[in-house]
Amino acid sequence: MTSFETVMVKRDGAVALVTLNRPESLNAFDADLRRDLLGAVRQVNEDPLINVGVLTGAGRGFCAGADLNEPAADEPGFSVEDQLNEEYKPILMAIHDAPIPWLGAINGAAAGIGSAFAMNCDLVVMAESSFLYQAFAGIGLIPDGGATWHLVRSLGRHRAYEIIASGEKLAAQKCLQWGLCNQVVPDAELVSHTMSWAAELASKSPLALRFAKQALNHALNGTLDEAISFEAALQHRCITSADHKEGKAAFLEKREPRWKGC
Repeated sequence: MTSFETVMVKRDGAVALVTLNRPESLNAFDADLRRDLLGAVRQVNEDPLINVGVLTGAGRGFCAGADLNEPAADEPGFSVEDQLNEEYKPILMAIHDAPIPWLGAINGAAAGIGSAFAMNCDLVVMAESSFLYQAFAGIGLIPDGGATWHLVRSLGRHRAYEIIASGEKLAAQKCLQWGLCNQVVPDAELVSHTMSWAAELASKSPLALRFAKQALNHALNGTLDEAISFEAALQHRCITSADHKEGKAAFLEKREPRWKGC
């Protein structure tokens, strides 16, 4: 695998652990991190031997958001709109549209656009001391990176607006109660627990995981009528696949399936 300056990528079987590695700045995004994370996510997505990706942060925090000390923001001609669309959006969409599931292992603060990256993962595990933080109102900004999209779908309009306007730090247990994460674990067990869960998922049919993710993403923005037809098309591809044939054979022969992902 390619090495990066600000991101670490470690492969463990069919699972890839991607770690934001600017701990001195709580993994705040600068140009190098945006560039490296896009490269790392694409590399993982394109690796035929990887079935699940895990995203976490080195040190005390997952991600403090955008690096407010980044000099580019003060340069003439700088456009935050261009930066969000051209540098952040490709990474977020690479995770959202990935052919594999991505798990977020959230340690410490997931603030600002860091919270958008946490919510953008397909499954989220939070350490007991971690929290999601919409810090924007305190500095005269609004949530970005798709954070409003995730919040309103998870919490509803009223609660989402409350979180944005108040700037409350949402503790892990509250995130669990409100459906913003799947599990909360002790801090010391965060990465090992998430990697174990990822390994369990990696043992499932890659085809089924990919198409289930596609169906859910489609259902978020479509009607029931459209969802039924979209599911039907994907189910046709599943039922005529080698994985389905292997799954049936393994069940009847009482053995573990040998998936091909096709």
